[in-house]
Formats: sequence, C-alpha cells, structure tokens
Amino acid sequence: MTRRAKSPARRAPALDGIRERLRSLRADLSPTAGRIAAFLADNAAEVVHMSVTEVAERVGASEGSVINLCRHLGANGFQHLKIAIAQDLVEPVQFIHEDLEPGDGAAQVIEKIFASGMQALRDTLRVLDPAALERAVGAMLAAKRIEIYGIGSAASIAEDAHYRMLRIGLDCRLAVDSHIQAIAASLTGPNVAVLTVSHSGSTLETVTATRLAKEAGATTICITNFGRSPLQNHADIVLSTMAKETRYRTEAMTSRIAQLGIVDALIARMALARRDKADGALRKTFEVLSLKRF
Repeated sequence: MTRRAKSPARRAPALDGIRERLRSLRADLSPTAGRIAAFLADNAAEVVHMSVTEVAERVGASEGSVINLCRHLGANGFQHLKIAIAQDLVEPVQFIHEDLEPGDGAAQVIEKIFASGMQALRDTLRVLDPAALERAVGAMLAAKRIEIYGIGSAASIAEDAHYRMLRIGLDCRLAVDSHIQAIAASLTGPNVAVLTVSHSGSTLETVTATRLAKEAGATTICITNFGRSPLQNHADIVLSTMAKETRYRTEAMTSRIAQLGIVDALIARMALARRDKADGALRKTFEVLSLKRF
C-alpha cells in the first residue's frame, strides 16, 4: 500500500516591490480601487500604523473594498499587505526591532528593547479609560462565566488572563483555536462575558468570534490598540493599549507588554472587588500548586 505524499503547507505569497505594483496598477483599477491604491502607495509609512477601518475612512471607501484590493494584489488580507509595505520601507535588521542598528551590542539591544517596553506602558497608561476598565470588571464579575479569545501572538496573553482568573476563583474558559472560538461564541448568551485580545483589532478569527458572541447576547470586551478597528464594532467595552506598530511588522513586540499591563489591572481590580472569595481561591490554589514543587 503506497502512502500519499503530504501536500506542502500553504504559504502566503511573496509581495515584493508592493509600492511599485500599487502605482503601476492604478490605471487599470476601478475608481475606488485606484483611489485606495494611490493612498497606500503615497502614504506607505503612515499606512503601516493604520487599521483597515482607518484606511477605508481616509479614502472614502468600504473596508471590503480595501480588502478586495489586497486580495487582487495577491495578499491574504490587509495585515499581509501591511507587512509587504513595511518590508519595502526598512532594512532587514529591523525585522528584529525597528530601532536596532547592525552594530548594536548586547548593552544597546537591552537598553532599546526595555525602553520601548516602558514607553508602551507609559503611553497605554495615558489612553486606558479607568471607567471602561471598571465596566469590564463589573461585567465579568456579574457573568455566570467568562470566555477569553486570542489568536497568534495574542494567544499567550489570553492564556495568561485565563490562568490568572482561575487563580482568583472565576469560572472562565479559554479558546485560542479559531474553530473552537466560533463554536463557543455562538453558544454564549446574556449571562456570559467575553474578553477578546487583539493588537490590530483586524484579525478575522477573533473579530468573527466576538461578533458571534455579541449576536448571542454576551457582553463583549476587547483589549486592542488605540484607534479604529473592525473588532471595536462588536465590542461593548474597549480597553485600549498604545503600543506603536513598528514599520517592519504589524504586531509590535511591545504590544504584549501593554496587554499584560491591562490584564494585571483587570485581575487586581476583580480580586479587590471580591476579596474574600479571591483570597480563599488563592489560598486553595496555592496549596494545590505547592504539591508540584520540591
């Protein structure tokens, strides 16, 4: 019996020289698509910091028109196109970190990485709305259960939030698989609070799951970067980070630090609001975990 050869994993197509391709295609596109292409090509350095919603608003088009142009160019979506534009703008070394230089040693790398993380926390502190965080705390504590969604780099943040909520005795579930997110979201209801983590706010899987949860009647909360994004259209409560996207990629390394800061604040506030129960759960889980240590 012969074995069937495994098909190679599907890779996103290369989009080299994307700005020139945008300029050369403009004449052959519809008026709307041509307007979008012109904006992307002429404002490349600004576009890599924008969401698909912000681009659509700037050019007077729909989000669907922007995404259709991306796919016409061979991109999987707007995020893929942004990566291609970013690659046109920067040197290869900047794929590690935007501010790094080829000659940087360990001391310079440490200083720049830590400085960018601290700046993200300071900026997030300025834009995070305490009232919104208080509403999020109230919604999660009032819910019969909490569901947490995250994909890609946001998955680790979602996992941390799940772990921390369990430690203070909250009934919560984690979904970092897109199919499970969709199923779980569709089965929520008015007694469920959903927390979605997404830096860009444009990830199809988490936007879809959040939309399904809202349609099912759940209270939807998102942790996402400051600015307009599709995710916010389906969120009852928005908790904003301010981690600047770097030119070389669409998810800044500093975004995770800012997201963790918000998660820490959420957990601390919920623990204070239900102090007796949280203290009891922490003691019990500490005793359980102590059995796993020498």
